[in-house]
Amino acid sequence: MTLGDILDTDVEESFYIKAEDLPKWEYMKGSKSEMRKTREGFEYNYTEGAIPFPEYLDRPSRTMLTSESTKNRSTHVILDPQTNRLRLLTPRECEKLDGFEPDWTATGMPLRMRYFCMGNALVVGLIERMGKSLLEFAKEHKLLKTS
Repeated sequence: MTLGDILDTDVEESFYIKAEDLPKWEYMKGSKSEMRKTREGFEYNYTEGAIPFPEYLDRPSRTMLTSESTKNRSTHVILDPQTNRLRLLTPRECEKLDGFEPDWTATGMPLRMRYFCMGNALVVGLIERMGKSLLEFAKEHKLLKTS
């Protein structure tokens, strides 16, 4: 599955990035090599590589973290194919990305907690495949106790 496979249409305006926030997003997502200083006065060269900005829609997604949807480097930002504007993933899209039914977390909990749950969750399909592989391995090597 690719990131583009799980996208919704007609997404609410609140998920789109405001023009005045774009420079901050570009900085966070971009590569860096800059001098920084600790509180104690020690200077060091801080470096980090770029993260795709916007995300590639024709590839599998990067891992989601519990901080998804906040203004930080790891939050997924996509170019919405319908509007050609930058936006965050919706909670429904995050649920689908993890293999849950859309609106699985729509229980009345705050939006922020819906993202937290999906960032903390394991990808359902991967866990299922690993479980089946482990079971086959155990059967093949006679590691299972039968009663």
